Formats: sequence, structure tokens, C-alpha cells
Amino acid sequence: MHWKDTGYLLSKNQFNENSAISEVFTKNHGKISGIIFGASSKKTKNYLQLGNKLHLNFYSKNDSRVGNIKIEIEEALTPFFFDNKQKLACIVSAMNLVKLLTVESQENINIYNLINNLFLLLKKIDWLKDFVFWELQLLKLIGYDLELKNIVDEEIVNGKKNFFVQRNNEKKFIPNFLIENENNQTDNKNIISGLKLVGDYLEKSILKPNNISFPVSRIEFINMIK
Repeated sequence: MHWKDTGYLLSKNQFNENSAISEVFTKNHGKISGIIFGASSKKTKNYLQLGNKLHLNFYSKNDSRVGNIKIEIEEALTPFFFDNKQKLACIVSAMNLVKLLTVESQENINIYNLINNLFLLLKKIDWLKDFVFWELQLLKLIGYDLELKNIVDEEIVNGKKNFFVQRNNEKKFIPNFLIENENNQTDNKNIISGLKLVGDYLEKSILKPNNISFPVSRIEFINMIK
């Protein structure tokens, strides 16, 4: 089996002294894994930044064997953010989520485009708020739509509108920006609340039922938001 494609690097792990096993989300083949020989060379090592867009030459003797991948850089996206640790942590967290939540060899052009959109939103002033919606869209694309607007109740307290979900006589408050989606900037406290809301749903509805550990990279990313 031999094909060429483009894709975003999701993970890389050393295989031996000169090679790495990597996962890439491709345009026409979905998530694939394979061995990149020469991964320790200076040229290739620079290409293998999580999130970078690569051109792939994929070879495999049959569908049951791990393939070999030859790569060239298509677009060096991640180095653009090397001077921003928060955005780098966001990229790592996002790539890890795509890795965890997608199925091998299942084409999904919408997820491919969503990864591309990640690098566009990172250039915006209110990128943190947009990233919460990015995560919600990823969940929706794999079949888990929170549909927050359909399940929340509303109350007015001291002239301020609050949204919440009632569960077992307990109110779980929902950040207003997730419901009203206004264009004004949102403070980091509400953004963290939004990320934790998505994280709680992710853990309880997807990860735990499938015996998948909660990604450390996402915790580290949230801890960097101040």
C-alpha cells in the first residue's frame, strides 16, 4: 500500500536511535501511525513539532503492518508560536485531544479543517475564548454535542443574568459566553470555568467509560492560564 497525503502531526515517540513512531491526522486517510526513519536528523527533527503540517509518503506491505512514512514540511505552523508558552501548551493539548478522540484510518475532513482553524484562532486577540468553542466543536464532530443552550436554565441575580444546569438539587453554573456567544472579551476566570466544564464532560462521558486517562497536557495548559 502506498499513498501520498498532507496532515498535522499529533504525536511522536522514539522508536529506536534514529526513528520515531508518529501519529498524523491526514486529509484523506484520517489518523494514521507509522515509523519515520531518520527522525533524529537535524532536518527531520525540526519538522517534527506537534501541530506542524506535513507532506507524507506512506508505505506499508499490508493493512495489518505499521507503515513507514517519509515526510517533508508542508507548513511550519508551530514555530510561529515558540515565543508564547501558553499557545504552545494549547497546541500540544489540542493535538493530544485529536489523537485520543479519533479512530485510526477513519477519514474526517471536518476534523482536518478544524485543526487548520486552530492555527487561525491562535492569532486572534480573544483566542482563549474561541478555543473553548474549538473543543466543543471537536466533541460535536465525534458525536458528542453538549447542546448547552437546550439544557440550561436562566436566573437574574442582582440584575445579572446567570445560566445554570440543575443536577440532583445542585446548580452547576455555565459561563455566560458559552450561551450568549457575545463578541466582547471574556475574562480568564470565565474561560477557565468553560474549559473545566468541557473537561468534566470529556472525562465523565468519553474518557472514563473507555478507560482512557485524562490528558495531562490539558491540565498543564489550563494551569498556565492566569
